[in-house]
Amino acid sequence: MFFKVLCVVSVAIAVVSAHGHSSQFVHKYDGHHEPVHHGHGHHDYYTYPKFEFGYKVDDDHTGDHKSQHEHRDGDVVKGHYSLHEPDGSVRDVHYHGDHHSGFHADVKHSTHHIVPHHHHY
Repeated sequence: MFFKVLCVVSVAIAVVSAHGHSSQFVHKYDGHHEPVHHGHGHHDYYTYPKFEFGYKVDDDHTGDHKSQHEHRDGDVVKGHYSLHEPDGSVRDVHYHGDHHSGFHADVKHSTHHIVPHHHHY
């Protein structure tokens, strides 16, 4: 999954780089592998899940403006993403999830008035 996210972010950034600017980061924390015993001599290894990633895209040419930041520590995931909608509003979503309370998202929409630019020739 981590590799898939990294590939998608990399492709999106390559496309945007022709018209705007972007930034991204990925931090993967490598923990120690702990054995998990299943009985009958069978065991697997478990590494404590911990990561953080983020990206931002600002492309004035296409109007593509978005960002995301997420981190996971064990079974707790927290994040935020922001997306400029075609109608000029901005969608901000703060989310978190864990094993005990499930997934929750707080979605807010803010409206920005678009002022058309008139070109005089």
